[in-house]
Amino acid sequence: MSKLLPFGLLLTLCLTPAVTGAQHRGFDLSQLDLSQLDLSQLDPAAIVASANDTVMRAPDGRIDELFQALHQASRTPRDASTLCGLFDPQADRSGQALMAAAQSLAPQSRQRFSEALINIAATGLQNPRQAYDPAVAKQTLKSAGTQAMLLHDGFAAGLNADGSDAAGRQARCRSFGWLLDALKDLPLPQRAAATRLMLNEGLSRLASN
Repeated sequence: MSKLLPFGLLLTLCLTPAVTGAQHRGFDLSQLDLSQLDLSQLDPAAIVASANDTVMRAPDGRIDELFQALHQASRTPRDASTLCGLFDPQADRSGQALMAAAQSLAPQSRQRFSEALINIAATGLQNPRQAYDPAVAKQTLKSAGTQAMLLHDGFAAGLNADGSDAAGRQARCRSFGWLLDALKDLPLPQRAAATRLMLNEGLSRLASN
């Protein structure tokens, strides 16, 4: 499920200002111009240390709010197009490009992300680390993928499509939506584990850049 990494990166970049502003309850991601954030001024190691710890301490219910925001965004044509653009083989996945993608989401989607991320940041600062098994999280993604494959012809081919043409983009986007639909039907602990996995992978990639 390495194809999901760009989404983990996108959520990670959204999480960074939320963690920073967690103590300011008036913080609103929908009003933040993410394109103006200078990533060269951020310390990747510090981001990973604080954001990873926050993600691992936030309760499953708060993590699930973030998943639900992502799922809702994927069901809106405009936002789905933005998110799925990260699947393109030649897509620019630099920090600034990911910031621009986050900024281009519809206001309603950015508001959902804002509320979910602030709740994660606030509760993550107050709770002990939650139980988390990365192997179980990976198995959850595999199980969701299997379910999506059984329900939808062309799921696997779409998720692994490498073409940069319109047909390839549409196939990848459709398969990603199906995968999120399958994850949504799983129990809360499993959805939360899968979301933590995507976030942790995104954080790891951000640290290595």
